[in-house]
Amino acid sequence: MKILYKTKAVSTRGRSGKVVVENSALEFEMSPPVEMGGQNNGGANPEQLFAAGYAACFGSALQHVIREKKLPIPTPSVEVTVGIGKDESGGFELTADITGLISGVSQEEADRLVQEAHNVCPYSKATRGNIQVNVSAKAV
Repeated sequence: MKILYKTKAVSTRGRSGKVVVENSALEFEMSPPVEMGGQNNGGANPEQLFAAGYAACFGSALQHVIREKKLPIPTPSVEVTVGIGKDESGGFELTADITGLISGVSQEEADRLVQEAHNVCPYSKATRGNIQVNVSAKAV
């Protein structure tokens, strides 16, 4: 693979610290969610950042598929819900639910486009076989 772009994030103190993305203005105060013992102090958590990244990446993949097919479809939206829970070995595991919202097409066509996006999305490729990912489409 020829790498086109790289970025680097540095975390201090994990879920209760700070994350800084080098060479950008991105800096996040981190805090665990209340469900995991956090204080609800307004900080971000890794699951939120993963959901945001996956949504943006999948959205770009969906737009790419639509452009390649030269379909006159307005910009689609993508919703990603990320969950975390205990796995069988006592560690933790993520899940992701992805919904592509596409207007101007039938449900059948929306399903096809979202599945094609899932096949080319780098986040989907990285998670395939590693976490449970549920993909669906809504023709809106």
